[in-house]
Amino acid sequence: MPVRWRYSEELFEAGFVRLLDQEKPCPGRHAEQRRTRGLRGPVYPEAPLHVSYAFGGAILRAELPGWVERVISVPRFAPYLGALSGDRLVAWDLYQWNIQVSEAFYGPLHCLEICLRNAEHDRLRTRFRTDDWWRVAPLDESEAAKVAAAKQKLARKGIGLPTADDVVTELTFGFWVSLLSRKYDRHLWVPALHRAFPYYSGRREPLRDSLQTMVFLRNRIMHHEPIHHRHLAADHDKIYRLLGYVEPQVVGWLRAFDRVPDLLTRRPGGRRR
Repeated sequence: MPVRWRYSEELFEAGFVRLLDQEKPCPGRHAEQRRTRGLRGPVYPEAPLHVSYAFGGAILRAELPGWVERVISVPRFAPYLGALSGDRLVAWDLYQWNIQVSEAFYGPLHCLEICLRNAEHDRLRTRFRTDDWWRVAPLDESEAAKVAAAKQKLARKGIGLPTADDVVTELTFGFWVSLLSRKYDRHLWVPALHRAFPYYSGRREPLRDSLQTMVFLRNRIMHHEPIHHRHLAADHDKIYRLLGYVEPQVVGWLRAFDRVPDLLTRRPGGRRR
């Protein structure tokens, strides 16, 4: 049974740790037993144990739990080991940090997707003078199929006669980005969709490419894939820049509860270079 250690801020600052599961000597030097008021069991200074900051609390471990590779799987854990030269303990911290930072990115990506779809929907229903503009807009086979799939999904939920708002909420992030493709320059971008980005004055293609990278990031997160290898600070900046093209006031509101910047400073193994 691996030796597990619990973090105590007061004792950690003093250089001590507490043995919980077994009372056996710490493998570190200077294992002179010390006793502190309110502390049960032997205390050993300068214990060279691994510090894990996962999920808001620090836990000191002598070794990686044996269930990790059985439950997580060796192939899934391999990218984390590779990123840290095979250091299993720090790789485990990186795995847990990847979960935390993925969770934190949910808020900014949520805001971006909602703002994008509502901005585009407003412009297109104005352009085609109907809330269900996809019935008359010149969508190609790929986008028309996505609308049909959204309606089928609603039907499976028991919504046989969906409203336009029902369909809009079922359409994917990728669908809205695809409407900014070159094939829609003449019929969608020029007459309508450029107005969905009132604070953007550049060309359509760079805007579409930036949004597409956010679709890739969102899909990796939602499919529980590693994102630790990405330049996440650049991804984060890009989300804010794209939001600013639609509505700058959203940016200030989001910053008040956005946890991504803090987590980026606590990446195990240091910042990505």
